[in-house]
Amino acid sequence: MAQEIGRIQRPDAERYRGRRKLLLVPLIYAPRMDDEEGAAVLQRYWDEMQTQVSSLADALGGLDHVYHESLTEGGDQGLEYLTAVDQRSHGFVQKKVQEGATLEATEDQELLAETLDLQRFLMAPLTSQKVALKLREWFSESNKSRYEHIAERIDATLGEGQVGLLMISEGHQVQFPGDIEVFYVSPPALDDFRSWLQRWVVRQQESRQGSGQESGPEQESGQEQEAGQEIEAALEIEDAASEGEESGGTTG
Repeated sequence: MAQEIGRIQRPDAERYRGRRKLLLVPLIYAPRMDDEEGAAVLQRYWDEMQTQVSSLADALGGLDHVYHESLTEGGDQGLEYLTAVDQRSHGFVQKKVQEGATLEATEDQELLAETLDLQRFLMAPLTSQKVALKLREWFSESNKSRYEHIAERIDATLGEGQVGLLMISEGHQVQFPGDIEVFYVSPPALDDFRSWLQRWVVRQQESRQGSGQESGPEQESGQEQEAGQEIEAALEIEDAASEGEESGGTTG
C-alpha cells in the first residue's frame, strides 16, 4: 500500500532494507499566464516537494533511479529533453543525477505519441457522439498500454534494495509491482495548488461565457489561452478515461 509522505513520520530505513522502494511525486502544471497566486503556490509546491524528497531519500539510503513521464530516452538525452520542455523538472532531476542517480527512459515513443495525438483530438469540438465515444475508448486503451509500459520499465530497472523516484501527472493509472514499496510525496502545497487550479478553471469558464469570441485586452494571449484550455480539457479527459478504473494506481 502506498504511504503518503508529508503526513507521516520519516520511514525507518531498517524496516525497508532489501526491499525495492519508489517515491511517487505528482507532476503538476499551471497555465502560462500572469497569475501571482498560481505562481506562488506552484513554487511553494516545488520547494516543499524537493525538501521532502531529499529527506526521504536520505532516510532510505539514497536515490538510485529517476523516472519522469514523457522521457523516451534516459541519461544525457533525457536531461536535454527536459531542458527544452520543463525547466523545473530539469533542475531537480539534474541535481539528483549529479548526486549519483541514473535517469531512466520511462516511456515508449510510439505509445506516448499515440496517446498525445488522441488527447489533442479529444480537445477539439466533436459533433458526432459516436466518434467521441470511439476516440475516448481508443484513448483509454492507449493510456492503459502506456502506463503498463511505465510499470514494466520500473520493474526492469529498479533492483533489489534500491530506491527510485517517479515524477508523473496526477490521475495516472500505473499499477506497480507488488514487491515495490511506494511512498506518495504529498506536501501541503499540493492541496493548495489543486484548490487554486479549480478556481482558475471556473474563472476562465465564466469569463468565456460572459465575453464574445474576439480577444480583448483583458483576455489571455494565444499561448496562455491554449495552455489553459489544455488543462481544462485534460482534466475532463482524465476523468472520463478513469471511470470504472482504479485511479492513482498504487499497489503493494
